[in-house]
Amino acid sequence: VQLQAFGGGLVQAGDSLRLSCAASGRTVDYYAMAWFRQAPEKVREFVAGISRISNRPYYGDSVKGRFTISRDNAKNTVYLQMSSLKPEDTAVYYCAARELVVWTSASQYHYWGQGTEVTVSS
Repeated sequence: VQLQAFGGGLVQAGDSLRLSCAASGRTVDYYAMAWFRQAPEKVREFVAGISRISNRPYYGDSVKGRFTISRDNAKNTVYLQMSSLKPEDTAVYYCAARELVVWTSASQYHYWGQGTEVTVSS
């Protein structure tokens, strides 16, 4: 599967933004999907994931209650709705896919999109 993430941009603290991850080559319902982010000089961080069959969502502690991950199989796209954005959310956001279950470790994901940059100003 090939993944393409888009929707990033420059926003102000408190704003909302929706990221999209479009898949091609195979349908997203075949995979557990996730969003990670990486800020400069920091390790890649798990943001959210959605399981393959039940669509159960998982969230990193820093985004719980503010971000929502969802999947639209008809559009072959996974979304990350981000609300109440904070400057510390500034990072490059990546979508990723793996077979079977959601993992919070980036090393467990086999497929990656190219990343979309989100900058939150204070």
